[in-house]
Amino acid sequence: MVFSGTRRADPKDSVEAHLENRQTGERTRTSPPLYPLRRWCQTRRRPMETPRPAPDRSYLLISPCRDEAQFVRRTLDSVVAQSIPPAKWIIVDDGSTDETPEILSEYAAEHDFIEVLRKPSDGERKVGPGVIAAFYHGYERAQPERYEYVCKLDVDLELPGDYFERIMRQMEANPRIGTFSGKPYYPGPSNVRKTFDGELISEGCGNDTSVGAIKFFRRRCFEEIGGFEREVMWDGIDCHRCRMLGWIAESRDEPELRFLHLRPMGSSHKGIITGRKRHGFGQWFMGTSPLYMLASSIFRMSRPPFIVGGAAMGWGYLESALKRKRRLDDPEFRSFLRKYQFDVLVKGKSRAVADLNEKQAARWFRDHGDMVQPAGPGTVSGASGSPVSNA
Repeated sequence: MVFSGTRRADPKDSVEAHLENRQTGERTRTSPPLYPLRRWCQTRRRPMETPRPAPDRSYLLISPCRDEAQFVRRTLDSVVAQSIPPAKWIIVDDGSTDETPEILSEYAAEHDFIEVLRKPSDGERKVGPGVIAAFYHGYERAQPERYEYVCKLDVDLELPGDYFERIMRQMEANPRIGTFSGKPYYPGPSNVRKTFDGELISEGCGNDTSVGAIKFFRRRCFEEIGGFEREVMWDGIDCHRCRMLGWIAESRDEPELRFLHLRPMGSSHKGIITGRKRHGFGQWFMGTSPLYMLASSIFRMSRPPFIVGGAAMGWGYLESALKRKRRLDDPEFRSFLRKYQFDVLVKGKSRAVADLNEKQAARWFRDHGDMVQPAGPGTVSGASGSPVSNA
């Protein structure tokens, strides 16, 4: 552009001068022609990136419950207050005889996404089979294909206000995560009001599983593993089946993902000792090796309730073996499980899980290439946010 005083040169002047110079052969000091300049600018323009669609954060909650009047309001209030509320929450009342039905009806009247289903009681509720039967009573009526995620949620929990948003963000960052959760803490003896700011004790759940009280699944993964086994230890079998197919199953003890378990694990049915013994049967049913069960029982002796909790787990396993109780009829699964458990004993759990996830990555990429969102050439986000090669 040529300026004379403060007057901006008219681009037409430059173009006309350029054309006149071409006819006369004269060379004058003028601006470059407008149209060639425009073409040059166009070649330098960066191509427009196609905007990524907004992630689908629709999630379905299903909550089996029976006689939960003591804690259900706290669960209801913490879910209703979530930064991203559920698209649908189906609560299956499995024969409550206390005030639970009235409380559920109150909240369902106030919130459109809450639906309460009544399931006829089958008598004494069997922990494991009974809970999962109630879950499927809701799941089969929920049109689950409409949702990106599905979660089995207990109603004796209290959650941070952005719990589900944080869970989905972490799963969006790594499409290999099939099931994921935070960690449960139960109120200590001095925490009479059972609040987040009082004494809290970790339940000591392993990092290689999502927690059964709040099983949050990518629906596609949930369908591929065949859903939940209708027996005790359903919440361990599902995670091992995830890894068999290359998915990642995990929980993380991050402060923002800690939630209150208002009733300690295994104490909701005939007491905590019976719950630990039932866990021992679950390990037998799943196919756990005797050596791994021994190590697990000894470890649990160091966690509350000290000594007796781990001893009850070991006895539950041994009694099941002596009585030759039924086991999961899946030889391929049992072989996979025991190889993993042996590696845990030799390498430690963190190393064994990391090695197995790396080994199974090729299978996941083969079957789920459509889910990969590149973070760079040849990579996607890894299990801890680090890149994992898809080669």
